[in-house]
Amino acid sequence: MKIVNFISNLAMPLIILIIVIYASMEKNKVFDDFLDGAKEGLEIVLSIFPTLIGLFIAIGALKDSGILDIIIRFITPLLNVIHFPSELMPLAMLRPISGSGATAVAVDIMKTYGVDNVIGMMASIIMGSTETTIYTIAVYTSCVKIKKTRGILFAALTADLIGILVSVIVCRIML
Repeated sequence: MKIVNFISNLAMPLIILIIVIYASMEKNKVFDDFLDGAKEGLEIVLSIFPTLIGLFIAIGALKDSGILDIIIRFITPLLNVIHFPSELMPLAMLRPISGSGATAVAVDIMKTYGVDNVIGMMASIIMGSTETTIYTIAVYTSCVKIKKTRGILFAALTADLIGILVSVIVCRIML
């Protein structure tokens, strides 16, 4: 274990050192290239900042409005028919929108039901098999200035839905 920790602590400094040595051998101006990259990164941050602010405001409004609870109450009978635990619905609904919100919901699920419980395990698998789809699409498409995201959104949300359903099915089969 000490060797793994030692290697982990050295990994990033060694990578940086290798890059600097290689760039010096190629006669590149390392610091100038670094500054150019930092400027480009700052420009990207400034270009996607309005999108992120709008997304965070929408997420906050969605969570605080209580609409998630209304939707969950409405579709619980359908969830019971397909044996999908309704306790996972807040996670399933927030995961495509907000990574931090989904993490908070997953932690709450694990505190309530435990990590060794079927619901806790399903929550863990859902977190690992899905993406913060809307956030990712918003960042990537605003960065490259794509306006029409309808097809991307449908495909990505379908993939998230499949990931969530397969997570539950696999847990039901394995446990």
